[in-house]
Amino acid sequence: MSDEKAASRRDFLKLAATAAPAAAVAAVAGGTAEAAAPETATSGLRKTEHVEKYLESARF
Repeated sequence: MSDEKAASRRDFLKLAATAAPAAAVAAVAGGTAEAAAPETATSGLRKTEHVEKYLESARF
């Protein structure tokens, strides 16, 4: 194997190793961002759907 061929293979593998994670980050960051709903500072249990189902199943 010639040195030029070995060098180009190494360069390709280096590029592939850095390009794949960069492409994954770009794909994730490319989506539209949604604002998170502000949390209200309340004490106690929040009445979400799964909490309601649990409370219904726990009744005697």
